[in-house]
Amino acid sequence: MDDILTHERKRKWFVWGTVVTCTLSIPLIIGMSNAFRGISTEKATGLAAVAGGLAEAYVTFGVVLAFALPITAIFLLSRSFARGHGVRSLFSLLCICWNALMLALAGLFLWLYLVYLPRAGGHPR
Repeated sequence: MDDILTHERKRKWFVWGTVVTCTLSIPLIIGMSNAFRGISTEKATGLAAVAGGLAEAYVTFGVVLAFALPITAIFLLSRSFARGHGVRSLFSLLCICWNALMLALAGLFLWLYLVYLPRAGGHPR
């Protein structure tokens, strides 16, 4: 009986972890599309053009969510590993890696926006 409850709990953690991972990808997709659209229309090049589009997306959706969602997803997905469920464990591991990448990108763009751009003379608008 307890084994069945544990299995159901891990399955629920897996489902919620993947939902949070997919939710996290929405601002990245919107930001990248806005950045590339802006680059093509203005014929801009360089890191500032891409960082501007992504900074706009992260301000719109909230910088706090960029850190809270990956940490939540990593916690839920790490709790969902179970013996006998190799595919689910592999997918959980891939989602954990994706969330770690999203944390790194959020940290990089926050650093660019708050530290690098003001020192380089490209003040935030």
